[in-house]
This record gives sequence, C-alpha cells and structure tokens, in this order.
Amino acid sequence: MSAEDLENYETEMELSLYKEYRDVVGQFTYVVETERRFYLANAVELIPRSADGEVYFDVRMSDAWVWDMYRPARFVKYVRVLSFKDVNIEEIEKPDLSLPE
Repeated sequence: MSAEDLENYETEMELSLYKEYRDVVGQFTYVVETERRFYLANAVELIPRSADGEVYFDVRMSDAWVWDMYRPARFVKYVRVLSFKDVNIEEIEKPDLSLPE
C-alpha cells in the first residue's frame, strides 16, 4: 500500500465518521470533549477528584457515541474517563421545530 493509498483511505474513513456523526448527533443530549476523545452522550456525570495534591476529573457517560475512526463499535453503553486536563461538557441545543430535509 502506497502512502497515497493510505492517505486516501484515512480521508475516506474521516468523511464516513463525519457523516455518521451528522446522522446521530440529534439522538444525544451532551457533547463531551477531553484531551483525547470527543463523545456524544445522553447522561454525563463529572466528578472532580484529588490525589497527592493533583486534581483530576472522573467523567462518567451513559448511552454514548465515541468519535474514533479506528474503533469498530462507536456506540457504547457506559464510558468512564479519567483526565488530568480540561473537560468540556456542553448541552446540545435542540430546536423546537425540525424541518424535513
């Protein structure tokens, strides 16, 4: 496999992942960003913790979707992430009226 073939493969995978994201985002309530991953979830719990003077975050998500093009199954029932970096949680705005495409 040439470098160009590999690049084309990764580009197609990223496009496929974006299309899947676009199709499923309306099914979720929250967007969660950590330093390593991007998640969509319907339930999120953020628990700040401290150990040896270091603060970290215990993020627990249920009914989630993971943005990871190398993961064979992106829908997961439960996810737990420990992070020493920032965690961003946003509620997805749902319009009251949606028009058919």
